[in-house]
Amino acid sequence: MNRQQYAYEYPHAAVATDCAVFGFDGQNIKILLVKRGIEPYKGLWALPGGFMRMNETTDECIRRELHEETSFLPSVIEQFAVFSAIDRDPRERVVSVAYYSLVRQSEVVGGDDASDARWFALGALPDLAFDHKEILAKALQTLREKIHFEPIGFDLMDRYFTIPDLQRLYEAILGVRFDRRNFMKKILQSGVISESNEGVAAPASRHAGRTPKSYTFNKDVYEAMKGNGRFKMEF
Repeated sequence: MNRQQYAYEYPHAAVATDCAVFGFDGQNIKILLVKRGIEPYKGLWALPGGFMRMNETTDECIRRELHEETSFLPSVIEQFAVFSAIDRDPRERVVSVAYYSLVRQSEVVGGDDASDARWFALGALPDLAFDHKEILAKALQTLREKIHFEPIGFDLMDRYFTIPDLQRLYEAILGVRFDRRNFMKKILQSGVISESNEGVAAPASRHAGRTPKSYTFNKDVYEAMKGNGRFKMEF
Protein backbone atom coordinates (compact mmCIF):
# COMPACT_ATOMS: atom_id res chain seq x y z
CA MET A 1 0.00 0.00 0.00
CA ASN A 2 1.38 3.41 -0.96
CA ARG A 3 1.32 5.99 1.76
CA GLN A 4 1.61 9.71 1.13
CA GLN A 5 4.77 11.24 2.60
CA TYR A 6 4.16 12.78 6.05
CA ALA A 7 0.68 11.16 6.24
CA TYR A 8 0.04 9.07 9.36
CA GLU A 9 -2.78 7.14 10.93
CA TYR A 10 -2.70 9.07 14.19
CA PRO A 11 -3.19 12.81 14.94
CA HIS A 12 -0.30 15.27 14.64
CA ALA A 13 0.01 18.83 15.91
CA ALA A 14 0.66 21.64 13.45
CA VAL A 15 3.88 23.64 13.89
CA ALA A 16 3.90 27.43 13.74
CA THR A 17 6.46 30.16 14.37
CA ASP A 18 6.05 33.58 16.00
CA CYS A 19 8.59 36.37 16.35
CA ALA A 20 8.94 39.27 18.79
CA VAL A 21 10.68 41.95 16.74
CA PHE A 22 12.16 44.69 18.95
CA GLY A 23 13.18 48.15 17.79
CA PHE A 24 14.48 51.28 19.54
CA ASP A 25 13.49 54.86 18.66
CA GLY A 26 16.14 56.53 20.81
CA GLN A 27 13.91 56.69 23.88
CA ASN A 28 11.64 53.64 24.00
CA ILE A 29 11.74 49.96 23.09
CA LYS A 30 9.13 49.21 20.43
CA ILE A 31 7.57 45.92 19.30
CA LEU A 32 6.48 45.20 15.75
CA LEU A 33 2.91 43.90 15.48
CA VAL A 34 0.71 42.92 12.54
CA LYS A 35 -3.06 43.28 12.34
CA ARG A 36 -4.70 39.99 11.46
CA GLY A 37 -6.61 40.07 8.19
CA ILE A 38 -8.29 36.67 8.63
CA GLU A 39 -10.03 34.66 11.34
CA PRO A 40 -9.47 33.71 14.06
CA TYR A 41 -8.98 37.06 15.80
CA LYS A 42 -9.46 39.05 12.60
CA GLY A 43 -8.72 42.72 13.29
CA LEU A 44 -6.63 42.04 16.40
CA TRP A 45 -2.90 42.66 16.59
CA ALA A 46 -0.42 39.81 16.81
CA LEU A 47 3.26 38.96 16.57
CA PRO A 48 4.38 38.19 13.01
CA GLY A 49 4.42 34.47 12.23
CA GLY A 50 2.57 31.58 10.71
CA PHE A 51 2.49 27.87 9.92
CA MET A 52 5.59 25.95 8.89
CA ARG A 53 5.50 24.30 5.49
CA MET A 54 6.54 20.69 4.99
CA ASN A 55 9.62 21.66 2.98
CA GLU A 56 11.11 24.18 5.42
CA THR A 57 12.66 24.41 8.88
CA THR A 58 11.27 26.66 11.59
CA ASP A 59 14.11 29.14 10.93
CA GLU A 60 13.17 29.27 7.25
CA CYS A 61 9.50 29.55 8.17
CA ILE A 62 9.84 32.59 10.43
CA ARG A 63 12.08 34.42 7.95
CA ARG A 64 9.54 33.80 5.18
CA GLU A 65 6.64 34.90 7.37
CA LEU A 66 8.43 38.08 8.45
CA HIS A 67 9.11 38.98 4.86
CA GLU A 68 5.55 38.21 3.74
CA GLU A 69 3.87 40.05 6.61
CA THR A 70 6.24 42.99 7.17
CA SER A 71 8.35 43.23 3.98
CA PHE A 72 11.75 42.99 5.67
CA LEU A 73 14.28 40.30 6.55
CA PRO A 74 16.14 40.68 9.87
CA SER A 75 19.83 39.83 9.95
CA VAL A 76 19.70 38.66 13.57
CA ILE A 77 17.02 36.25 14.79
CA GLU A 78 17.15 33.78 17.67
CA GLN A 79 14.88 31.01 18.94
CA PHE A 80 14.09 31.32 22.65
CA ALA A 81 11.09 29.17 23.63
CA VAL A 82 8.35 26.77 22.56
CA PHE A 83 4.68 27.35 23.42
CA SER A 84 2.45 24.29 23.44
CA ALA A 85 -0.66 25.00 25.54
CA ILE A 86 -3.41 22.68 24.25
CA ASP A 87 -5.95 25.45 23.64
CA ARG A 88 -3.60 28.19 22.37
CA ASP A 89 -5.17 28.16 18.88
CA PRO A 90 -8.93 27.65 18.37
CA ARG A 91 -8.44 26.11 14.90
CA GLU A 92 -6.40 23.05 15.78
CA ARG A 93 -3.60 21.70 17.97
CA VAL A 94 -0.72 24.08 17.29
CA VAL A 95 2.78 24.21 18.78
CA SER A 96 4.61 27.50 18.24
CA VAL A 97 8.39 27.91 18.10
CA ALA A 98 9.09 31.46 19.29
CA TYR A 99 11.88 33.75 18.13
CA TYR A 100 13.04 37.26 18.89
CA SER A 101 14.81 39.70 16.62
CA LEU A 102 16.48 43.06 17.22
CA VAL A 103 16.34 45.54 14.35
CA ARG A 104 16.87 49.19 13.62
CA GLN A 105 13.41 50.62 13.05
CA SER A 106 12.42 50.93 9.41
CA GLU A 107 9.31 51.16 7.29
CA VAL A 108 7.18 48.02 7.39
CA VAL A 109 4.18 47.14 5.26
CA GLY A 110 1.44 44.67 6.08
CA GLY A 111 1.08 41.81 3.60
CA ASP A 112 -0.11 38.23 3.12
CA ASP A 113 -2.71 37.56 5.88
CA ALA A 114 -1.71 40.73 7.77
CA SER A 115 -3.74 43.84 6.91
CA ASP A 116 -1.33 46.23 8.63
CA ALA A 117 2.06 46.26 10.39
CA ARG A 118 3.09 48.85 12.96
CA TRP A 119 5.52 49.61 15.79
CA PHE A 120 4.06 49.91 19.31
CA ALA A 121 5.67 51.10 22.54
CA LEU A 122 5.74 48.35 25.16
CA GLY A 123 3.74 50.57 27.50
CA ALA A 124 0.96 51.13 24.96
CA LEU A 125 0.20 47.71 23.55
CA PRO A 126 -3.22 46.79 22.10
CA ASP A 127 -4.98 43.53 22.93
CA LEU A 128 -3.05 40.66 21.34
CA ALA A 129 -4.36 37.55 19.60
CA PHE A 130 -3.71 33.97 20.72
CA ASP A 131 -1.16 33.71 23.58
CA HIS A 132 1.06 36.41 22.10
CA LYS A 133 0.99 38.51 25.28
CA GLU A 134 2.65 35.56 27.05
CA ILE A 135 5.14 35.06 24.21
CA LEU A 136 6.07 38.75 24.25
CA ALA A 137 6.55 38.76 28.04
CA LYS A 138 8.88 35.75 27.77
CA ALA A 139 10.79 37.40 24.90
CA LEU A 140 11.32 40.57 26.95
CA GLN A 141 12.47 38.51 29.95
CA THR A 142 14.96 36.70 27.71
CA LEU A 143 16.21 39.99 26.30
CA ARG A 144 16.75 41.41 29.79
CA GLU A 145 18.71 38.34 30.86
CA LYS A 146 20.89 38.13 27.77
CA ILE A 147 21.86 41.79 27.62
CA HIS A 148 24.22 41.17 30.57
CA PHE A 149 26.10 38.42 28.73
CA GLU A 150 25.74 39.27 25.03
CA PRO A 151 26.04 42.60 23.19
CA ILE A 152 22.54 42.22 21.79
CA GLY A 153 21.69 45.87 22.39
CA PHE A 154 24.13 46.99 19.72
CA ASP A 155 21.87 45.49 17.05
CA LEU A 156 19.36 48.22 17.93
CA MET A 157 21.87 51.08 17.66
CA ASP A 158 23.27 52.92 14.67
CA ARG A 159 26.82 51.95 13.79
CA TYR A 160 28.10 55.07 15.56
CA PHE A 161 26.53 56.22 18.81
CA THR A 162 27.18 58.19 21.97
CA ILE A 163 27.36 56.75 25.47
CA PRO A 164 24.16 58.60 26.51
CA ASP A 165 22.43 56.97 23.52
CA LEU A 166 23.61 53.55 24.71
CA GLN A 167 22.60 54.28 28.29
CA ARG A 168 19.05 55.17 27.20
CA LEU A 169 18.87 51.85 25.35
CA TYR A 170 19.98 49.81 28.38
CA GLU A 171 17.58 51.73 30.62
CA ALA A 172 14.69 51.12 28.19
CA ILE A 173 15.37 47.39 28.00
CA LEU A 174 15.97 46.83 31.71
CA GLY A 175 13.39 49.31 32.99
CA VAL A 176 15.84 50.98 35.39
CA ARG A 177 17.81 54.22 35.63
CA PHE A 178 21.61 54.24 35.82
CA ASP A 179 24.00 56.76 37.27
CA ARG A 180 25.55 58.45 34.23
CA ARG A 181 29.16 58.36 35.44
CA ASN A 182 28.94 54.78 36.67
CA PHE A 183 27.41 53.61 33.39
CA MET A 184 30.12 55.34 31.38
CA LYS A 185 32.85 53.84 33.56
CA LYS A 186 31.46 50.31 33.29
CA ILE A 187 30.82 50.38 29.55
CA LEU A 188 34.27 51.78 28.79
CA GLN A 189 35.95 49.26 31.10
CA SER A 190 34.18 46.44 29.30
CA GLY A 191 36.30 47.11 26.22
CA VAL A 192 33.49 46.26 23.81
CA ILE A 193 33.15 49.80 22.45
CA SER A 194 35.83 51.90 20.79
CA GLU A 195 35.95 55.64 20.31
CA SER A 196 35.36 56.65 16.71
CA ASN A 197 36.29 59.66 14.63
CA GLU A 198 32.89 59.54 12.98
CA GLY A 199 30.61 62.36 14.10
CA VAL A 200 27.19 61.86 15.65
CA ALA A 201 24.56 64.45 14.91
CA ALA A 202 23.58 66.16 18.15
CA PRO A 203 19.87 66.48 18.86
CA ALA A 204 18.41 69.88 19.69
CA SER A 205 18.44 69.07 23.40
CA ARG A 206 22.26 69.04 23.45
CA HIS A 207 24.25 72.23 23.89
CA ALA A 208 24.97 74.04 20.63
CA GLY A 209 28.58 73.82 19.54
CA ARG A 210 29.34 70.68 21.55
CA THR A 211 29.78 67.52 19.51
CA PRO A 212 29.60 64.43 21.74
CA LYS A 213 32.19 61.69 21.36
CA SER A 214 31.04 58.84 19.20
CA TYR A 215 31.72 55.14 19.68
CA THR A 216 31.28 51.91 17.77
CA PHE A 217 30.90 48.28 18.83
CA ASN A 218 34.20 46.37 18.90
CA LYS A 219 33.12 42.91 17.79
CA ASP A 220 36.63 41.40 17.78
CA VAL A 221 37.18 42.32 21.43
CA TYR A 222 33.78 40.92 22.38
CA GLU A 223 34.38 37.62 20.56
CA ALA A 224 37.73 37.21 22.35
CA MET A 225 36.16 37.94 25.74
CA LYS A 226 33.24 35.61 25.04
CA GLY A 227 35.63 32.83 24.04
CA ASN A 228 37.38 33.20 27.39
CA GLY A 229 34.07 33.41 29.27
CA ARG A 230 34.93 36.88 30.55
CA PHE A 231 32.11 39.03 29.20
CA LYS A 232 29.50 40.18 31.68
CA MET A 233 27.89 43.62 31.97
CA GLU A 234 27.04 44.63 35.54
CA PHE A 235 25.94 48.14 36.53
